[in-house]
Amino acid sequence: MKVNPAISQKDNKTIIEGLKIIQPEIFSDKRGYFFESFNHKKFQTALDKNVKFVQDNQSSSQQRVLRGLHYQINKPQGKLVRVTYGQVYDVAVDMRTQSPTFGHWYGINLSDQNHLQFWVPKGFAHGFVVLSDKAEFLYKTTDYWYPEYERCLLWNDLPINWPMDFPILSEKDQQGKKFIDCDYYTN
Repeated sequence: MKVNPAISQKDNKTIIEGLKIIQPEIFSDKRGYFFESFNHKKFQTALDKNVKFVQDNQSSSQQRVLRGLHYQINKPQGKLVRVTYGQVYDVAVDMRTQSPTFGHWYGINLSDQNHLQFWVPKGFAHGFVVLSDKAEFLYKTTDYWYPEYERCLLWNDLPINWPMDFPILSEKDQQGKKFIDCDYYTN
C-alpha cells in the first residue's frame, strides 16, 4: 500500500481527491481580528457541490491527546474541522476502495493562529493529536453520530508522520483495528 503525505495546496486542494483546505479571509487591526468561520455560499463554491450540515461538535483536549482515527461505515459523515484554541495535527485517511488514493493519508497543522479549516468528506477516517498545552476543536458534520456504525482505525498502523510517539488514547482508540482488518467504503 502506498502512502503519500505530500501537500499541494493549489486552489485549496490536497493531493487526495475530496480533501480541501479552507483559508478564511482574516480582517485584522490593533483591536484583534474578525473572520467568517462559515459562509454557506462560499463553502459550496469552494467544494463545487451542495453540502448540508446537521450537527456541530466541540471537544477540549490536553497536550498529547490523540482522538481517532474514527469513521462511520454506514451513515458516513463529512466533516468541516477547525481549531478555536491551541494547535493540533489533523489527519485524514482515505478508506474508499474505489479511490486511486485508497489507504493514503494527509496531515495538516490546524491552529487558532492560522485559522485553517479542513474539509474531510465521507469515506475518510479522521483524527487529530493535540500539540499545544490544550486545544479546543470544533467541527460540523453532514450526518448524525451513530455509535453502532462507528469504526476506529488504529492510529499507528499506517506510516503516518505523527509529531509524537506516545500519545494519550481513550480505551476505544487503543482498540482500533489495523488497516487490513478495517471495514472500507465501497461506493
